[in-house]
Amino acid sequence: MKRNKRTPAAREYFRAFYEKNHLHFAVGMTFNVLSLGVSFFVSWVLGAVMDTVTAGDLGRLKTILLLTVGVTALNILLDAGYYGGRALFIHQALGQYKALAFRKLSEKSISAFSQENTGRYLSTLTNDVTTIETDYLQNAFDLLMQVLLFFGALAMMCWYSPVLTLIAVVLSLPPIVLSLLTGEPMAKRAKDVSDRNEGFMAQIKDLLSGFAVIKSFKAEKEVGKLFDSANRTVEDAKRRRRYFEGGVRCLSGTFSLIFQIGIFIIGAYLAIRGDITSGTVIVFVNLSGYLVQSIGSIPQYWAARKAAAGLVEKLAEVTEENAERSGEAIVPELNDAITLENVTFGYEPEKPVLREVSMRLEAGKKYALVGGSGSGKSTLLNLLMGAYDGYEGSIAIDGKDLREINTDSLYDVMSLIGQNVFLFDGTLYQNITMFRDFPEDRLEAAVHRSGLDGLIEEKGEHYRCGENGCGLSGGERQRVSIARCLMRETPVLLLDEATAALDNQTAFTVTDSILHLDGLTRVVVTHRLEAALLEQYDGIFVLRNGRVCEEGQFADLMVRKEYFYSLYTVANG
Repeated sequence: MKRNKRTPAAREYFRAFYEKNHLHFAVGMTFNVLSLGVSFFVSWVLGAVMDTVTAGDLGRLKTILLLTVGVTALNILLDAGYYGGRALFIHQALGQYKALAFRKLSEKSISAFSQENTGRYLSTLTNDVTTIETDYLQNAFDLLMQVLLFFGALAMMCWYSPVLTLIAVVLSLPPIVLSLLTGEPMAKRAKDVSDRNEGFMAQIKDLLSGFAVIKSFKAEKEVGKLFDSANRTVEDAKRRRRYFEGGVRCLSGTFSLIFQIGIFIIGAYLAIRGDITSGTVIVFVNLSGYLVQSIGSIPQYWAARKAAAGLVEKLAEVTEENAERSGEAIVPELNDAITLENVTFGYEPEKPVLREVSMRLEAGKKYALVGGSGSGKSTLLNLLMGAYDGYEGSIAIDGKDLREINTDSLYDVMSLIGQNVFLFDGTLYQNITMFRDFPEDRLEAAVHRSGLDGLIEEKGEHYRCGENGCGLSGGERQRVSIARCLMRETPVLLLDEATAALDNQTAFTVTDSILHLDGLTRVVVTHRLEAALLEQYDGIFVLRNGRVCEEGQFADLMVRKEYFYSLYTVANG
């Protein structure tokens, strides 16, 4: 069978295991190989003791005893070196592997990540990492040990008795065939368990995220059925794997018993004939145990290692999918304007959300996007943030096509304050600064403009917000997100109903403060149609059914008495 070539992304993950880690690997492997000599020494001791007892040579027995004590002391040092080197290697390998995975994950675009099931990432970074640790990294040492043990035992048996070695090889054929036949099916069952775990993790994440909704709708029983179904699916996969492994081990144990008893009986027969000594029989029985162990372990280790390597390749594939767009880096400034020309976009083919939208957003000015629910306002902001490339028409920043701009540099030009706020389980200060250091005056200005002065004064900047900000109210969380965005001081600020969770007075104060910021281009999606705020915008774009149906300043739109006038009249009674 032709071996599948690894992708460049997968090779990077495999290299992460060994980067600046070769010494630890070499130390572990070296002591691993040296410790095998102790195993063969044990076989020799058993045979030598039996022959010594038969000969009645007490002096030789004392010599063997002293030699055994010395080798035992040496074995302690070898084991310490082996386990120490292996532990250091696996520790650094897994740390670098997970760090690379998170870095690759963070390189994804916002849209790519938002369309994916995060359960598979939770599974690949928890369950799969455990499998990789055992079946790939640790197996590297175990597999080498078993291969050397097999050939070393075979060589030692040949040295003692070529005839009995030939018989041992014939008796070992059934367990060899069994291992070859079952290795691949065992790997498939391990892969199946990994896939089922992925779905189970996704189900748990959904249920825990919706805990409040479940309780409020008294849907515990129905949701419990969903959990039971997902739980049963993964446990059934594990059961099938256990049954198969149990059957293999049962047959393997039977073959091993036949193998060792056969060696013992045939060896006893040869000893009675005088072809070999009784000590040689004991040596063969012990070495045959090593052979059986290796025959059963090598194919299983190899299959498990292949399955674990498949999990690495799986992670490489999912983190590479829809990775952050590459392109030209631009300076973090807006000198002329953001222009949209005949932009049409839909999340599904033939179902456009935006239709032939054209607008010019000049640098340093303030613009409002208004319209009914589903008119495409939030979608438009997402397009400006580079979330989707599959639109018709063009979007340009100072004449540079958005699709040709590196996403990372785009985020230095634009900041988005959205409706959905996420806070880390950290302090207020950490959530505002996003764990980075900023000048104190810059922090104070952002706190003041976002209306957080009272909260900071009451709770302190080191107040812990709780998981997703559970220790704060909705309005407080929104103000933190506004302060977080203001800290970045990007030249373009996009606000998507950013004050929706705030009371009217606070919302007015925060919006007014943002509109008075100098040097920023502001694009605000809002449903709060208040004249005192609307009069401050340089332009208002009115969206209806995905189209810009009106545009102009507040006074002009009111004079026309068209769709915007209707929206304003309804909003203000």
